[in-house]
Amino acid sequence: MVKATFKIALFTITSPKLIKVGDSMLEIRWHSRAGQGAVTGAKGLADVVSRTGKEVQAFAFYGSAKRGAAMTAYNRVSDEPILNHEKFMNPNYVLVIDPALAFTADITANERDCTKYIVTTHLSKEELVSKIPALEGKDVYVVDCFKISLDTIGRAIPNTPMLGALMKVSGMFGIEEFQESMKSVLKKFPQKIIDANMEAIATAYNEVK
Repeated sequence: MVKATFKIALFTITSPKLIKVGDSMLEIRWHSRAGQGAVTGAKGLADVVSRTGKEVQAFAFYGSAKRGAAMTAYNRVSDEPILNHEKFMNPNYVLVIDPALAFTADITANERDCTKYIVTTHLSKEELVSKIPALEGKDVYVVDCFKISLDTIGRAIPNTPMLGALMKVSGMFGIEEFQESMKSVLKKFPQKIIDANMEAIATAYNEVK
């Protein structure tokens, strides 16, 4: 998935249909580094979900404008207009697309009892949790988004595989339904790029554990 270049983005979209995704307010926090595509991933997810009639937010906060700096991106999804534009949230899902940030960032901050963590890593879930005590007893899932993106897209862009993993863990969309929607999001790109992104989504969907 092609990366966004803006520093902070915020938008809210409504479409006429509805889909049930769980809480009255679904919140997702992404942990990434600038240039890894978290903002584009959040925006792509918002685009897909908005087509179901939900109110959607996607925005990001950068600690530094430099490429490679740690940053966070956010999604909110609701049936009602979203008036809260603050970065503070109690996330239902935490998506860590840079492996090192699982060790250096406070990824469990403001968690809920039911928060689910999806972490990009080559480690097994047991190995990861043993190295990060804060994840002990949490609902943790692992998937190697970097390897998947290199194998399918040919570049280390882990946002697209993370979306596939999120679909598997959350059940928000079936894999084929989500892929069809993402094809529309990516329609301005050559078919080869679209096909590679669809393969990345499907691979992560099948491999997340």
